Amino acid sequence: MPIPVTVVIPAYNEAATIHDLAKRVLQHTPQLIVVDDGSSDGTAEQLADLPLTLIRHQENRGKAASLHDGMQAAVKQGAKCVITLDGDGQHVPEDIPKLYAIWEDNPKHLIIGARLQNREQAPNARRRANNFADFWISWAAGCRIHDSQSGLRLYPADAIQSVFVSHSRERGFVFESEYLIEAAKKGFGFSTVPVESRYPRQARASHFRPVADITRIVLMVAGKLIASGMYPMGLYRVLFRENNEPDRFPHEK
Repeated sequence: MPIPVTVVIPAYNEAATIHDLAKRVLQHTPQLIVVDDGSSDGTAEQLADLPLTLIRHQENRGKAASLHDGMQAAVKQGAKCVITLDGDGQHVPEDIPKLYAIWEDNPKHLIIGARLQNREQAPNARRRANNFADFWISWAAGCRIHDSQSGLRLYPADAIQSVFVSHSRERGFVFESEYLIEAAKKGFGFSTVPVESRYPRQARASHFRPVADITRIVLMVAGKLIASGMYPMGLYRVLFRENNEPDRFPHEK
């Protein structure tokens, strides 16, 4: 039985993986939007035979713009919630029902598919960088967030319509991190669905740069913490309270 959710896939040079990924998504929901972000490898052509919505950027505008455009298009089509997953195959469509099932019980939550299983498969540098980012983002959000860098997420339509984060090209991977913080400020909670860490051999090299992108994320978070007086209650919650959520502990200025 189809799941009433729209899936958005940002894709930049994903010709090796995008067709199989999209085909498997369509086994779970007929509502699929792929945003081809100025690919030069024939990514869009790989999708010609599939019943999906294709948004094409004439030039590469970055992951933030791709996510923003896809999510906004989904809401305009009437989506009640949107699931995002990356186009390189590290997220599997078979996890879509898991995220949706958790959201049905927690409609004011963003659901994160956290790569907590088989974490040893992740490159050491990537794992350390993600752990570092998790701490800072959790502090600024005022609750513990697992795998803040996961692109496998469910966003309620209410969040998409009420949370604004800059999606300019230079924001890149900062967009997804900042979204969590701003969603917490709006009173949205977070739920975690443990999923496996996967790094397909046929996928292209990751666009994520552990040092440069984590530095940008930390600078963004540091700016928000300074503006909020370092948010000591947020730090306390992260260090001393487990499973705390913004709807139970409202964000404080």
